[in-house]
Amino acid sequence: MGADNREKTSAFFARVCGRVQGVGFRYSATREAHRLHVNGWVRNASNGDVEIWAEGTPDRLASFLQWLRKGPQFSRIDSVDTVEKECKGYYDFNVEY
Repeated sequence: MGADNREKTSAFFARVCGRVQGVGFRYSATREAHRLHVNGWVRNASNGDVEIWAEGTPDRLASFLQWLRKGPQFSRIDSVDTVEKECKGYYDFNVEY
């Protein structure tokens, strides 16, 4: 029998707090997720935070989380809270409204 070549995927939900709305955070996060081949979504929360659902290999998710802790230019990241989740099977990364 052949080996299973599929990479294991993981998922997390993140809430990013700080100056993250009105600074292009969602679009920068989408661009970074596409670059890293991470799937899921990003959206603004009503309290001024940004929420992210991310799925991918552990290495790709670690890189994406590292980027989330820095954010795009003009953002200020005060905290990033994450919770590990079960994958839902997203095949792309999009901005949700």
